[in-house]
Amino acid sequence: MTVQKRVASQDMPDVQGSEDSRRIAINKVGVKDIRYPITLKCPATGGSQHTVAKVNMYVNLPHYQKGTHMSRFLEVLNRHHESIRSDQLLSICHDMKLRLHAEEAHLELSFPYFIDKKAPVTGQVGKIDIEVTIECSSNSKDDLVLGLKVPATSLCPCSKEISRYGAHNQRCEIEVKVRFAQGRYMWIEELFDVVERAASMQVFAVLKRPDEKYVTEAAYENPKFVEDIVRDLALALNREDRICWYQLNSTNYESIHNHNAYAFIEHDKRQD
Repeated sequence: MTVQKRVASQDMPDVQGSEDSRRIAINKVGVKDIRYPITLKCPATGGSQHTVAKVNMYVNLPHYQKGTHMSRFLEVLNRHHESIRSDQLLSICHDMKLRLHAEEAHLELSFPYFIDKKAPVTGQVGKIDIEVTIECSSNSKDDLVLGLKVPATSLCPCSKEISRYGAHNQRCEIEVKVRFAQGRYMWIEELFDVVERAASMQVFAVLKRPDEKYVTEAAYENPKFVEDIVRDLALALNREDRICWYQLNSTNYESIHNHNAYAFIEHDKRQD
């Protein structure tokens, strides 16, 4: 930037920084639905995975200030775009507070994440895509919530019990959000494995006939209501000492009803 351009920029009025007489503070103001490329570390390969995230960035605005400086959010994001990991996101929040002279900062990311899965018998490899969300904030203390939406299979225990043969099953979507204990963390893949095991059976990208036989019979031997899924997942998360809080639910997309089944649990282990 030339000296002439710098002077011109400094001479421009800062409308956003001017005073506001209405004396109403704003909890969150910023930019949302930014489509942004990010790079995530992958523990399984030791490498990285590139994906595109939808990003929301907010700060609080005091009652006396007219507006925030929207362009500064993107400036902060651009400084951190290389190898974004969940343990770096709080640093982005800290930079947002500093750059925008705010007391609170909030950052939300949602993105598709791909996990390689082997078929249970043939070992054929396919990619399962899951939806990942990360929400972090920084005010008087820092907070981070990791969320996953995982597809799975459920098989109805009642249908199995009352039918002479067979049982109806359905796809289910299990959603979990977790907070971690101080200084602890789980990789996305680790939490994904815990969630999958709570269902009647996993789903796979590639299944040959021996694999299809296996998953069909395995689901039949492991029937679960939607209530069973959320309770079994809660038990697994209770055993995981890296997790201090969780919120989970399962939606079972019924195959013989014109409605879906749903169950929800929230628990703060710090209050136990």
